[in-house]
Amino acid sequence: MNRRDFAHLLALSGVVRFGWGEEVLSSAMPSVAAHSSDSTSSPFVPSLKPGRRIEGASAVLLPFTVRDEIDWSSFGGLLDRTWAAGLTPAVNMDTGYVNLLTAEERGRVLAYTRERSQGRRFIAGAFIEGDGRDPAGAYLAHVDTIRAHGGTPILFQCSALSQASEGQVLDVYKLVGKAGGPLLAFELGTMFAPFGRIYSEEFITGLLDIEAFVGLKHSSLSRITEWSRVALRDRHRPEFRIYTGNDLAIDMAFFGSDYLLGLSAFSVEAFAARDRLWAKSDAGAIAVNDLLQYLGQLAFRPPVPAYKHSAAQFLKLRGRIATDRQHPRSPRRPDSDVLLLQDISDRLDRTLGDRTF
Repeated sequence: MNRRDFAHLLALSGVVRFGWGEEVLSSAMPSVAAHSSDSTSSPFVPSLKPGRRIEGASAVLLPFTVRDEIDWSSFGGLLDRTWAAGLTPAVNMDTGYVNLLTAEERGRVLAYTRERSQGRRFIAGAFIEGDGRDPAGAYLAHVDTIRAHGGTPILFQCSALSQASEGQVLDVYKLVGKAGGPLLAFELGTMFAPFGRIYSEEFITGLLDIEAFVGLKHSSLSRITEWSRVALRDRHRPEFRIYTGNDLAIDMAFFGSDYLLGLSAFSVEAFAARDRLWAKSDAGAIAVNDLLQYLGQLAFRPPVPAYKHSAAQFLKLRGRIATDRQHPRSPRRPDSDVLLLQDISDRLDRTLGDRTF
C-alpha cells in the first residue's frame, strides 16, 4: 500500500482530514514515501479515489418457478429494482444463465427487457457460442438484434476466437466497430469459461483505439492486472470505462474502476447506497462494502457457478422473488446457507438503516 493510499484510508476512517494525512506520513514515515517512488519495488498500488462517482451496472438474475420455468414476473421486478436503484441492468449474462439458455430463450429475455425498459438503458450479452457463422458476422447479427431492442451490446468472448492471435481478434472487433457504437468488450479468465482469455496491454491499447468500444468488463480476478488496465485507460483514453467483474474484490471501484458484477444482483440497493456514500467521501461506504464483500466470499466460493443459487436464496429471503429455484442445469447451494445469508441481510439492514440517503 502506498503512502497516499494509506493516507486516504486514515481520512475515510475519520482519523485525519483529507490532504493532511499525506503531509503527516511524509514527515513521520519517510521510508514509506521513499519506497512509493522506487521503480524497482513491487507492483504499484494506485491511490484510492474518494469522491469519485462510480458507474454501476448489475447483471440480473433470471429466476425460475417450482416447475423449472422462467419466472417472468419476478424477473421484471428485479429489472425494475435495478433501474430504480440507479444501476444499469445487464441481461443475458452469466448471472442470467446465458450459456444454459437456448437461442429462443435468450431472445425472449431480450424482448421482455425491451418491453419493461420503457426507454431506460440496459446492457445485453452478444453470446455467439454455437452460432455457426464466422465470428464477425455472428457478432454483427447479435449486435444488430440487441440494438433493435434498445440495448447496449457487450461482446462475450467465444470458442471460435480462443486460439486466434490477438491481431486476428482485434481485426474482428474493428469490423464489428464499423457498425458504430456504443459497444462493450469483455475479457474473462478460463476459470469462468473455457473460451475465456486475458489479453496483453498491446491488445487493450488497440481496443482503446476503436472508437465504437466505450468500455471493457475485466474479469481476471487479478487486482494488479485490472489496475494496469485502469492506468492504461487513464493515459490513453480517460473517458473509456473499465468495469470490474471481480466479485471477490468489489472495492476495485474505489481505485478507479466502475463495475458490472453478478454480486450486485443480490442487493442493487446496497450497492447503490455504497456508491452514493463513496461519492460523498463518506467512510460508511467502507462499512457497506465490507458486508457486501463478505456476502461475495460466501456466494462465490467453489463451485463458483452455484453463486446464482445463492443469489436466488438471498433474493427469496428478501422477498424479491417467489422461489429460490435456479436453472435446472446449474449447481445448488446447501439449504444451511440460508441462515448465513439471513444474518448478512439483517446486518445490511442495520448498517443502511442508520443512514439517510
